[in-house]
Amino acid sequence: MEQSQIPIGMLIQKAVKIRTHILEMVAEAKSGHPGGSLSAVEILVSLYFHKMRVDPKRPDWPDRDRFVLSKGHAAPVLFATLAEKGFIPTSELKTLRKLNSNLQGHPDLRVPGVEFPGGSLGIGLSAAIGMALAGKLDRRDSRVYALLGDGELDEGETWEAAMAAPKFKLDNLTAIVDRNGIQQDGLTEQIMPKEPVGYKWRAFNWHVLEVDGFDFRQIIDALDKAENMRNRPTVIIAHTVKGKGVSFMEWDPAYHGKAPDKDTVRKLVETMR
Repeated sequence: MEQSQIPIGMLIQKAVKIRTHILEMVAEAKSGHPGGSLSAVEILVSLYFHKMRVDPKRPDWPDRDRFVLSKGHAAPVLFATLAEKGFIPTSELKTLRKLNSNLQGHPDLRVPGVEFPGGSLGIGLSAAIGMALAGKLDRRDSRVYALLGDGELDEGETWEAAMAAPKFKLDNLTAIVDRNGIQQDGLTEQIMPKEPVGYKWRAFNWHVLEVDGFDFRQIIDALDKAENMRNRPTVIIAHTVKGKGVSFMEWDPAYHGKAPDKDTVRKLVETMR
């Protein structure tokens, strides 16, 4: 199975579809985390439709690339992406957070294509390191990608993991920080200042790249550079906007975990199509 690469224009179309799914899902559920899901759309589209080697018909293919959603509350963007990629039916998306649904508030391993049951923040990078190290030991030509929220950089375990990855020379590991500047309780720089984020990762001996998290060309170029790096893991700091694509959600901490109503979403979706 080779990487599935499609033109930038088609990636943009996928991003629109996935944003639409996210809004409809959380509105139907009347709960969820739209803000951090919307900020990560282009990142996941770049991974699943350009870079990663995955096979929806064989979710457990041993040589597949693996994606870890460390910021597990952004499950809607992962579920929507998996649906567009063909892992699950798009009709299932409307069951988000409903009783007996596989699509709950955080990813569940019962969902085809989910590699990690993200929940408690800060543990995803450690899990990704384990996967990357296992790939090295098994001599597999596969890569691991982990998406972290900038708020979870408050967690000490993230930095313990950041020390470990360079020790094991995990050049098959790429971490991506969704740098949208907002966490659950407000602005990251007011709660626990993160800057200078890039210098901190460099101090831990990571290869550091910074991109506009909505520019497909920048994201893809960074992913290519990460794949060509040897003997060091790469972290991509993706500068994004929480709630991207919905004017009243952008930069509003309230929409970290607040769902818009169905009527509002219906009007939004009509303008997006």
